[in-house]
Amino acid sequence: MYLRHTIRKKDGKVHRYWTLVRSVRVGRRVIQQPVAQLGELDERGRIEARALARRLIGAPVEAPLFDEGSQHLTAPVRLKGVRVERSRRFGDVYLALALWRGLGLEELCRRLLPMGQERVAWAKMAAVLVTARLCEPSSELHIAEDWYRRTALCDLLQLGDEAVNKDRLYRALDRLLAHKTALEAHLSERCGELFAVDNDVLLYDVTSTYFEGQAEANPQAQRGYSRDHRPDCAQVCIALVVTFDGFPLGYEVFAGNTHDSQTLQGIVATMEARHGVLGRVWIADRGMASTENLAWLRETGRRYIIGAPKSELKKFRSELASREDWRAVREGVEVKLARHPETDETVILCRSADRRSKEQAMHEKFSRRIEQALERLSARVARSKKPLDPAAVNRQIGRILQQSQRAAARFAIVLEPDACPAGFRLRVGHDASFDDWAALSEGAYLLRSNINGWSDQQLWKANSLRPRRRSASRRIG
Repeated sequence: MYLRHTIRKKDGKVHRYWTLVRSVRVGRRVIQQPVAQLGELDERGRIEARALARRLIGAPVEAPLFDEGSQHLTAPVRLKGVRVERSRRFGDVYLALALWRGLGLEELCRRLLPMGQERVAWAKMAAVLVTARLCEPSSELHIAEDWYRRTALCDLLQLGDEAVNKDRLYRALDRLLAHKTALEAHLSERCGELFAVDNDVLLYDVTSTYFEGQAEANPQAQRGYSRDHRPDCAQVCIALVVTFDGFPLGYEVFAGNTHDSQTLQGIVATMEARHGVLGRVWIADRGMASTENLAWLRETGRRYIIGAPKSELKKFRSELASREDWRAVREGVEVKLARHPETDETVILCRSADRRSKEQAMHEKFSRRIEQALERLSARVARSKKPLDPAAVNRQIGRILQQSQRAAARFAIVLEPDACPAGFRLRVGHDASFDDWAALSEGAYLLRSNINGWSDQQLWKANSLRPRRRSASRRIG
């Protein structure tokens, strides 16, 4: 709270009327809300009004050691001469450092990275990196050349702007990487102490990040399946494990040409060695659902919920067609439990209204694209004035179907002999079985699990919380 005055002239006299106001946030704006109209006040009245405001907001009152009367003095300020110089961000970086120290990371880094001959302690550089990641995630170059200079970290850490550069930040990352296991173990322990985190259910997925350069010095930088649609770039795969509540538990980096299914056994063994094996339930997507992985999980007594390829839906055609035993677990989503005919696993059949609409739109889009391309090809064949090579036309048909594979099986295309100059014409038919299966399977997917005793809703919900891949990863130059 503070005082604000308005000036009014009446009968040639100037009157100052004082108001006690407070700042109130309304949406994205801050407005001044009047608390009390105080009328005209002399200097002592204003001092008493300020004391009243402090009492109302509960501000502490400090008894002065010597009463010099300075608290009653006021000084005029020429507002046009006041300017702000070298303003710094303080609140967010102060909170980040408080969390850094409260979690015991400052002491841990001092122990793991003892001071040597370097001019700047690596523990301080680690604090800079973590604070930047929390407050304004960006590249190390941006931290060094822009962000750090706009914050109060130089005063809070007693670390000048000139001491923070991209090379020192990169070297700090290399130093921290050597202690990755100790850092993850410490964070896992502190997380369990501070929060009631459930570590019995672990969610696992793999993403990738690519390099703009050749990355010849990195043996893991290889070309593989690119989730960023950049097959021309070398990449690495990053496997992430989080708890059921979303807390990251650990990660590992694999070569860029590693298939998702090849990472599962290594990740499971690493995480269990680090955090224990009791009660673990592993949840992953269909990229890990190889026959070898599922057999290994079952034989070693590990529990899992894993997505299955959509091709396996055909084994449960009768269950999909039946309208019995489906139960809604969320608006627009219904599930049904079944048994796998080969492994006796629990199979969770799921149907999503949103996914059905999306897949229907995709089938219609690709079907329309194929039909238009075939119409153009058929018109070119009909206009031809000379015999055409059927093999060349078949290759063109193959390219058309390959570009729209989701609907390619719907079309049956035959080159029929004809009396026209080309020697044949295109006859395009539609496979009714494709349309029947599409109507039954659109929006449907299935999960496989060896867990007994969980309800269909528990199984579906656990899988729905697993981490999702991002189509755009951070580029590394």
